Formats: sequence, structure tokens, C-alpha cells
Amino acid sequence: MDLGILGTITLDWNFASALFSIIIIDLILAGDNAVVIAMAVRSLPHEQRKKGILFGAGAAVLLRVILTFFVAQLLQVSFIKLVGGILITWIAVKLFMEGVPDESIDKEATTIGQAIKLIVIADITMATDNMLAVGGASQGNLFLLLFGLGLSIPFVVFTSNLLSMLMDKYPAIIYIGAAILGKVGGEMIITDPFTERLLAPGKATIYMVEAVFAAGVIVTGKLLLKWKIVRAAKKEHIHDADKPEED
Repeated sequence: MDLGILGTITLDWNFASALFSIIIIDLILAGDNAVVIAMAVRSLPHEQRKKGILFGAGAAVLLRVILTFFVAQLLQVSFIKLVGGILITWIAVKLFMEGVPDESIDKEATTIGQAIKLIVIADITMATDNMLAVGGASQGNLFLLLFGLGLSIPFVVFTSNLLSMLMDKYPAIIYIGAAILGKVGGEMIITDPFTERLLAPGKATIYMVEAVFAAGVIVTGKLLLKWKIVRAAKKEHIHDADKPEED
């Protein structure tokens, strides 16, 4: 079937094989993106979480479609992945601090707009693997490319919903999610063309950097939370000291 600029649908092994490959790729690579979305919407009221997930995933995938045509060239440019890795690491720390249970400090309520902004930034930064894999598997067929990117929406939405519910029941998942995002950030930094030219890292070095970033996100988040608690306690102490004494 000829779909014009969208390519063709053919009932042959090549088309079926490409279609199957794209489905498997989406299933495998939906995990990292689902972690970001689940952590970003966790601070939203329960009735707003589904909206945040749907709007965030939809906006991110729409941008993916546009960026897919340029991503292969962009990844060869030095500092693109390096900056993206730093950005993902910062988002991981921020989401960890917002999501980890801690009753000793007041946390600002998250809005849908804030959640969607974080989801889109993180998803686009992390989605290079998905875009390249789906782009390669589509073999230049625009229909298969759009199908693959569109199919990632229900996969990510379902997984995000499940993860956000599990995070409420099992807060330890927040630590795992933060570590996964830290690992992704470390991998992007160490595999940037500039870093590879400078350090020529082997597999062992890449794995070590990923592990350091995975642990570093949690340690940094914990230290920043402790700093916020101390600062809040000092403010409270100063406030109490400034109160006039009652007779």
C-alpha cells in the first residue's frame, strides 16, 4: 500500500521484521523515560497525575518526531551529549529531592506545567537512543518511523502510571529511579565525542563512571536535603529569637 510521502506498507518479511524490531525497541527503551515521568508527576495530586503523564509523554514524543531527522548528525557534535548528561544528572537530583519521603522539610507543590517541562527536557535529552534505534529499524520508511515513535507513547504512559503508583507504596523505587537517571547522565557524559577524544574510555571506565553517577545523584540529593533542613532550622531559630517575649 503506497502512502505517498509516508512510505509504503508491504506484506513481506522485511516490513514485518522492521515492524517487530521497532515494537521490541520501544518496549526495551521505554523504561528510562517512564522513570523520569513517574518521578516528575509523583508530587502532583493523584487526580492530576494521569493528565501530567499524558501531556508530558505526548509533548515529548511530538518533539522526538521532529528531532529524529536531525539527531544522528547532532550526536557527532562535541558537547551535545556532555551538556545533555549534565542536564539529566541535575534533573535526577531535583526529582530525587522532590520525591524522597522526608517530613522534616516543607516541599513546594508541583504543578502540571512544571512536571511537563521537566518531562519534556529530560525525555528529549535522553531519547537519542530511542530515536536512533527506531530510525535505523525503520529503514527510511517514514510510516514505520512515525509508527515507532507514536507507539512509545502508550508504552511509556502505562509504565509511568504503574511506577508512580508503586513509588507511593514502595519509596525505595525512588532511589532506584534516581540511580538509573544518574547512570544515564554519566553514560552520556563519558561517551560524548569530546570526552572520547580526550580520555578514550574503555568499557570498564564507562561502567565505573555510570556507577559513580548513579550513586552520586543519591548522595548529592541527600546532602542537599540535609543542607535545606539545617537552613530551615536556622531560619526557624532566628524567627523565634526575634519574637517579643510575652509577659
